[in-house]
Amino acid sequence: MSAINPDPIPEPTPEEVARGLAELERHIASQAPAAPTPAESPGATRRVLRLRAEVAEAHQLADLQADDTPLMLDTPKVRKRRKQAQEAARLHALAQDPEMRAWQAARMRRLLVTAALVSLTLALAWSTAGVQAFAADGADLWSPGWVFAWLVEPFMSLALLVVVGARAYMGTRGQPLNNPILTKIEWLFLGLTLGMNAWPYLPWGLPDGTDFTVSRLVLHVLGPVVAVAIVTALPIILESFARLDHGADGTPTGPTYRANAPAPDALIARARHLMATGQLPAAAGADKIRRALGCGMDTARAVRDALRYDPTTGKD
Repeated sequence: MSAINPDPIPEPTPEEVARGLAELERHIASQAPAAPTPAESPGATRRVLRLRAEVAEAHQLADLQADDTPLMLDTPKVRKRRKQAQEAARLHALAQDPEMRAWQAARMRRLLVTAALVSLTLALAWSTAGVQAFAADGADLWSPGWVFAWLVEPFMSLALLVVVGARAYMGTRGQPLNNPILTKIEWLFLGLTLGMNAWPYLPWGLPDGTDFTVSRLVLHVLGPVVAVAIVTALPIILESFARLDHGADGTPTGPTYRANAPAPDALIARARHLMATGQLPAAAGADKIRRALGCGMDTARAVRDALRYDPTTGKD
């Protein structure tokens, strides 16, 4: 019986040898112990570990500080200041609005009229005691003459307030009452009040043994003097309010503005260009011209008048 010879083992190829070596290296690497961490390395004391942590943190901070994104964000203080600036700009723009300007003027006029009439009433009430002393003329206390003397100043004050109130109201309507008869009536009542307050304290009106003092005289004529000042100033103030032009539609509420300074030719040419391109209405008022050209109201009125003026006829 002959022996059976096994097949010879084939020689490995270079590729198989390289693949086997690579698998062997991976196996050895997987079985090798892990490298120690910095904390586990020999000599890693607490001081070394703390310093390593600081160095690592410094490297990370340096990388983060190179990024400017946080600097581009608004801080709460910046946002607050920006909000205040936008609010101030909107309030300024609102204050230039014709309706707001008209409301402010009406509010101020009402406040001034109220204060003036209250002051006038108090001034006339202040002089009531002086007029009563003059009208009573030494009458006994609570006698008919003494009691009726208190009514002299009130009925004169009511008559004066009728005239002042009428002039004040008509002044707010742009129709001031400058009738000389009304002016004489005012001065008559004020003169009587002033005279009756001052007479008992003048040198020839003082009782015997009483010295004349300027301070006593001034104190008693103070009410009538204040009343004269208010009656004189209030119609003038109200007439000025009535002439205010708030620029609502470019039409003046008082005298015409033909006497305004001529508008610059550059602004007139620019306004014509805006009208030709449709950016400005052909019959635009002074307020719209002011907004479009960014000029003052007086200049805008002059531009409006120049645009409306027809050189062929010499008329608007």
